Amino acid sequence: MRLEIERKFLVTGDGWSRHIVSRHILRDGLISQTDRGKVRVRIDAERAWLTVKGARSGIARAEYEYEIPLEDAEEMLRNVCRGQLIEKTRFCVLDAGHLWTIDRFHGRLEGVVWAEIELQAADEVFERPDWVGEEVTADPRFRQTNLLDLCASGPLSITMETLFSAASDTAGHSAAPLGVLHAAKF
Repeated sequence: MRLEIERKFLVTGDGWSRHIVSRHILRDGLISQTDRGKVRVRIDAERAWLTVKGARSGIARAEYEYEIPLEDAEEMLRNVCRGQLIEKTRFCVLDAGHLWTIDRFHGRLEGVVWAEIELQAADEVFERPDWVGEEVTADPRFRQTNLLDLCASGPLSITMETLFSAASDTAGHSAAPLGVLHAAKF
């Protein structure tokens, strides 16, 4: 078992684009979700993974990830996954001594972008580059499962504004100023 310790942030500019070390086109499908965790299938070009994530405990949760045959993953996306698929470009960015991932979503989610950083410990100190904005780790509106739900039942185009006004905002989060959000075009 691996413990995933991850924090998520809004992106306030395209300064991260100077630090890209790789990019990947990903397709994700949700197989199952309960209050105890979720199961996802992901395809990245010629490789695929089945990932099981446990329930969150703060910013950490158990994660089990297994490479699977690409053909099986394609079949799972078609026949097993519930609802919509998520398509995104993931940019791996090395900045301020840490590896960040910037997810830029496509299709109905075009324009939605956020940054994540995986840490070794929940209390690990790290420098936040100037393009890293408000933290949204605990905000359910910015979970990928919420994006899938919005795609299944929401408007044709899901924007950052849609996320800020999402009905799933049960935690009393306030909306950030939308003028600082920026979706880089890569």
